[in-house]
Amino acid sequence: MKKWIVAALALAGLASWGLNANPVAGQLFMQYGGQLEARVHGFAEKTVTATGIAHRLYEGGDASKPTVVLLHGYSADKDVWPRFAAHLVKDYHVVIPDMAGHGETGFQPGWDYSITAQASRVVALMDALDVQQFHVVGNSMGGYISATLAANYPDRVWSVSALDPAGVQSPKPSKMAQMVAGGRNPFEVQSAEQFKEFYAMTMAKPPYLPQFVLNGMAKTYMDRRDELATIFKAIHQMDVLGNRLGDIKAPMLLLWGAKDELIDVSSVPVWQAGVKNLRAKVYDDLGHMPMVEAPEESARDVKVFIDSVQTAAAR
Repeated sequence: MKKWIVAALALAGLASWGLNANPVAGQLFMQYGGQLEARVHGFAEKTVTATGIAHRLYEGGDASKPTVVLLHGYSADKDVWPRFAAHLVKDYHVVIPDMAGHGETGFQPGWDYSITAQASRVVALMDALDVQQFHVVGNSMGGYISATLAANYPDRVWSVSALDPAGVQSPKPSKMAQMVAGGRNPFEVQSAEQFKEFYAMTMAKPPYLPQFVLNGMAKTYMDRRDELATIFKAIHQMDVLGNRLGDIKAPMLLLWGAKDELIDVSSVPVWQAGVKNLRAKVYDDLGHMPMVEAPEESARDVKVFIDSVQTAAAR
């Protein structure tokens, strides 16, 4: 407990320093603030090695209970989940990893960042944690990985909850898709102004963050521009799902923000047509990251769904 008191005092000091808009202060605040918030919500940080990669992750809840794995999106990390996960940890064993190439797990040029490789790493990670079956929840790239897990490892996945997932072609191109088609990936930030434009695309109702924290986030994206370009290329090197939506046999919940500017909500009918056992809900006032914009509401929807799957399995 003492180290977290020290961390809190350090955060206060960093906040004071950061009022001068020092982006490094913002980066440090995000790092230690995320760890502190996860701790408050009942999660411990640990390292688990699988397939030769030291995965940093948060883990919480009773390991004897059913496991729920939360997978973040492209360019994000495990810190997008704790407020959402706080509503699951009482009844489930919750695992929140930094995927390869992201967060504290880090980036290595030789790693495979394709969706199939990331899905196989999740299975290896569960093996290392001695978890045979699990529910998986993913946002964006994490939703893409979640659906691929269900298609490739049907004996391991109890259910899929996907929040604004990538993985299918949207009938209506999003703002991001139009930008990429025009030769610019908004994730590959080259200036503070570009980050401001990109950040506005990620959420319709973003939580408040002070300017020095946003400056730190902008610096992180600029520092990681080449790494993110490598990962983006690997994600899009092939259509992993394609016509394989029918291979998803596990019950699936699809949640989408109608104001998503990164992946258009017109994707919803594509998923509905392809996945037989699917429930869908659209949030009229949210964007690409419902678990950040409305953590209590989106977590409640996911928990009701997972509870229903567990109840059905127990019959």
